[in-house]
Amino acid sequence: MNETRYAKNLTLIAALAVSIAAGNAVKAEDGGSSREGKRPGFEALDANGDGMLERAELDQHMKARFDAADTDGDGLLSRDELSARAKSRSESRLDRMLNRVDADKDGAVSFEEMRAVRGGKMFERADADGDGFVTRAEFDAAKSRAKDQARSKSKSKGEDRLE
Repeated sequence: MNETRYAKNLTLIAALAVSIAAGNAVKAEDGGSSREGKRPGFEALDANGDGMLERAELDQHMKARFDAADTDGDGLLSRDELSARAKSRSESRLDRMLNRVDADKDGAVSFEEMRAVRGGKMFERADADGDGFVTRAEFDAAKSRAKDQARSKSKSKGEDRLE
């Protein structure tokens, strides 16, 4: 029985890994997004609209993503196909970051632009008493809050990661 459970878990992990590797090449209708990286919503995965997700619906979604990543159509994801998909996703994230940080829209990020978005806010959050200095205690507290927020964000993403 444990071997069967192990095999099922291994199969599920492999399927999820392929789904993640395939990326969001297919825009999920009704709940998806043209913004790369956004995960499909429940409605997009519930293909028959009955308010419940069946394994077949998740498989259908995962197969569409797999097929989109399988650019040569051989039914396998090669290292080159996976690499191309990872590069595309990385470039998309880079473009979003550049759009957010590049205030003067010159296609480059100056130290001042980076500081305005990242450094200033971080210092202000850490300087809890607003005295213009960050003590060791304030630093440690800010670091702890950042870890808690990252964990919370990761948890909330994990709850909606069915693909």
